Amino acid sequence: MQEYLRHTEIIDWKHPEVEKLAKELASDLDDPVEITGKCFEWVRDEIYHSHDHCMNPITLKASEVLSAGTGYCYAKSHLLAALLRANDIPTGFCYQRLSRDEDGEPFCLHGLNAVFLPEIGWLRIDARGNKKSIDTKYNPPEESIAYEIKIKGEADLPEIWADPLPVIVELLTKYDNYENVWENLPDIPLIRDWS
Repeated sequence: MQEYLRHTEIIDWKHPEVEKLAKELASDLDDPVEITGKCFEWVRDEIYHSHDHCMNPITLKASEVLSAGTGYCYAKSHLLAALLRANDIPTGFCYQRLSRDEDGEPFCLHGLNAVFLPEIGWLRIDARGNKKSIDTKYNPPEESIAYEIKIKGEADLPEIWADPLPVIVELLTKYDNYENVWENLPDIPLIRDWS
């Protein structure tokens, strides 16, 4: 479980501002389920989704996301992982493979988190950010995910990674404009059909 608590270059939860916010959100709480809810709702509501709000800069590290106040779903998941890990709550990364236009190819990845909670186990949480067509909540043990798997080729990838996928890191490092990221959202081929 230690790999899901690690401080890394991207999940830089020991950064002073990240650690400070993590402790503020957890103040007066000692239940990991409640702390997770506070951190989830803060990232969902206070960090703007880069494409929804047409915002730059492109962020990757948790501390960058916090400083800029914006990030793609992937970057928001990096900040949420950092806040939870700073509070000693094991957190990893999950991905969905989704159709960009809900009509087959091309496909792209959507990033979210999985958190390990006492008496619940692993729970996927999606702090992507709500809008007219999306309404994610924190209601353990129920999952509330932004997107449903609807068509062939889409999939909930079952893995829980301790680190962001390399294709995500490459995307958020290569481009410096939200429109360029949007045009180049990564995909990975399915080894088997998980739908």
